[in-house]
Amino acid sequence: MDNTTILSIVTFVYGLAAFLYVASWVFKKPLVGKLASWVAVTGFIGNSVGIIMRWVESYRLGIGHAPLSNMYESLIFFAWTLVLIYLIIERKYKNLVIGAFATPFAFLAMAYASLSPNISDRIQPLIPALKSNWLIAHVITCFFGYAAFAIAFGLSLMYLLKQKDPDNKSKLFSLFPNSFTLDELTHQMVVFGYLFLSVGIITGAVWANSAWGSYWTWDPKETWSLITWFVYSTMLHARMMRGWRGKRIAYLSVIGFTAVLFTYFGVNYLPGLHSYGGG
Repeated sequence: MDNTTILSIVTFVYGLAAFLYVASWVFKKPLVGKLASWVAVTGFIGNSVGIIMRWVESYRLGIGHAPLSNMYESLIFFAWTLVLIYLIIERKYKNLVIGAFATPFAFLAMAYASLSPNISDRIQPLIPALKSNWLIAHVITCFFGYAAFAIAFGLSLMYLLKQKDPDNKSKLFSLFPNSFTLDELTHQMVVFGYLFLSVGIITGAVWANSAWGSYWTWDPKETWSLITWFVYSTMLHARMMRGWRGKRIAYLSVIGFTAVLFTYFGVNYLPGLHSYGGG
C-alpha cells in the first residue's frame, strides 16, 4: 500500500470523525463523541504514516525532499497540523463539541487534495528555488499558523452561535463551552497562529532573498500574507489596547481566516513566484 492510498483512506477517516463529532453534538451522545475522538486519533496516525512514507519514497526515487513542496503535500500537512492542535485542545478542555467545528476543516483539506482532478499527487523534483533548508522552516511555521487560525475560526463561530442563546435555552448551544472560555481560547489560538505566521513570513523573506535575490517582491502570495498578518495584528492590538472582547473579536477572527483562505487558495492560481499552479 503506497502513501497516496493511505492518505486517501485518511480522508474518509477524518470525514467519519467529523460526522461522529457532529452527531455526538446534535444527538447529545457522549459515547459517540468518544468514538469520534478515537477515530480522529486513528486518522492522525494514518496521516503521520502517509507523510513519513511519502518522505521515504522521495529519497528512494532519488529526489530526496520533505513532502511540503506542492499543493497536494501542503494540504496533507495542513490537515495534520490542524488535527494535532485540535487533539491537544480536546485533551485539555475535555469538550468534544469543539471537534464538530474543527475536524471538518481537516476532512475538507484532505478531500480537496485527494479528489480534486487539478491536483497531482505525484512526487516531483524540486525546482532550483525550492532547494533550500528554508523550505521546511517556512512551510512548517506557516501551516501551524494557518491551522491555529482555522481552529480560531471554528471557535469564533461557536461563540457567535452561543450569543444567540445567552440563557442556554437551546440544548444544542448549551453543550458549548461558556462564552468566556470560547473567547479566551480563540484569543490563544490567534496568538499562537500569529507568532507562527510572523516567523513564516520572516523565514520566507530570507528564503526569497537566497533564491531570487530580493527579500520582498510584492508577489500576490506575499501581499496577501501581509494583509492577513495586518488583520490579526489589528485584532490583537484591539484586544490588548482597546479591551475588545466577544463579538468584535469573533468577527475579526472570521475576517482573518477569510484572508488566510485567499492567501492560500486564491492566489495559488495567479501568476507569481509562489504559485503551486495546481500541482
